Amino acid sequence: MTALLLFLGLSDKKFLILVVGPTAVGKTALCIKLAKKFETEIISCDSRQFYREMNLGTAKPSQEELSEVPHHLVNSLSIHEEYDVRKFETDALKISEDLFQRKNVVIVTGGSGLFADALTEGMDEIPTVDPEIREQIIGEYEKNGLEWLQEQIANLDPDYYSQVDRQNPQRLMRALEVIRGTGARFSSFRKKAKADRPFQTIKIGLNRDREELYQRIDLRMDQMIREGLFEEAQALFEYRNLNALQTVGYSEIFGFLEGKYDREEAVRLLKRNSRRYAKRQLTWFRRDEAIRWFHPDQESDIFSWIANQMGPNPLSLATQL
Repeated sequence: MTALLLFLGLSDKKFLILVVGPTAVGKTALCIKLAKKFETEIISCDSRQFYREMNLGTAKPSQEELSEVPHHLVNSLSIHEEYDVRKFETDALKISEDLFQRKNVVIVTGGSGLFADALTEGMDEIPTVDPEIREQIIGEYEKNGLEWLQEQIANLDPDYYSQVDRQNPQRLMRALEVIRGTGARFSSFRKKAKADRPFQTIKIGLNRDREELYQRIDLRMDQMIREGLFEEAQALFEYRNLNALQTVGYSEIFGFLEGKYDREEAVRLLKRNSRRYAKRQLTWFRRDEAIRWFHPDQESDIFSWIANQMGPNPLSLATQL
């Protein structure tokens, strides 16, 4: 009898286990083990893995991993579809509601902090801004480029700049339009009270020593390249201006394909920007004091901590998981 059979029917208490951490840290492997232990399913909150056309560059779970446990929202969209964090919040809440009809536990994982927060805590109310301001900013961005946009946010809202995906011009422009339209920092609108949810969230963060993590990132990038990352980016090149493709793993290769630098420089940028992306992910997650941090190899400690968070009833998992 597995630990999960200690559930006597469906409990009134529902648990959402959120597993976060930087790219390449090892979230997928742990979540599959957790899902099997709890006989449940996984919801992705990795905004880069939603898109069917983007595979190698987003480090999606392999087909074998996807077949081991049902995954929701992976490969759920086309890069040609408009999608944002509010739509994700609606979709992920509906999926979790459906799963909780027959499960006591749902696993959620990903490296997109904004999307994880939307599901567990709710969205912030960002004020509506005059569309003319956005049109003006788009024109300035097209004239001055991404570096100018990054400098604007770094100077006007350093808190948000330390957390945002700096390679994503859509998010940077959204922040700048709110700053210009309200006269206040974009980050000041992102501190509202936590929304009520019909489940208890257990937050787990995975991390490794920086040298170990960066080595894994470099090795993963080498593997992606061997498996055809440049060829995948080439096939997507004509769509490079779509919002979904404004991300680490593709932008660097698009620059190479545009003749801005050679292949060796593209590889260097891929690795450097992936390490920087991991650093920004950690910056975002570390601000949440509810996250309990572990090394991915500390599986028994992770399982015991989850059991303690669930309490003595209806589970007694500490010695079972």
